[in-house]
Amino acid sequence: MALRQIRLSEDEILRKKSRPVEVVDDKIRQILDDMLDTLQNTENGAAIAAPQVGILKQLVVIATGEDIIKLVNPKIVKKEGEQEVVEGCLSIPNVYGKLKRPKKVTVEALNENGEKITLTGEGFLAKCFCHEIDHLDGILFTDLVTEYIK
Repeated sequence: MALRQIRLSEDEILRKKSRPVEVVDDKIRQILDDMLDTLQNTENGAAIAAPQVGILKQLVVIATGEDIIKLVNPKIVKKEGEQEVVEGCLSIPNVYGKLKRPKKVTVEALNENGEKITLTGEGFLAKCFCHEIDHLDGILFTDLVTEYIK
């Protein structure tokens, strides 16, 4: 396992679309583990997407308290409700803003063993799913901000 460099907002890789993972193998599992190590080495990060460490693959790691979620090729398949949230981003340090996200989302993905999974998240987890999957499409939270917080 290794720490990877977090790419900052001016890095053009953050604006590119990530490619789907064809096969979940040891190399992909190593990237997911490195992403988790990198995330856990941050001060206040809750989740990270592969483009944030310079890899254009559809990979996401979310660590909320005790739970660690590793997703391969995640897709939001259902959205419900709306919530106003405050977000920040490891790739855009010290910038926070208000935006609207679905209150509840259902995501289909593969886990780190290549098995198909379906997860539903509400509130904070729904926000994490949306934020990280946006990264896979080259979208940053600042594209959606309705009001910046100073």
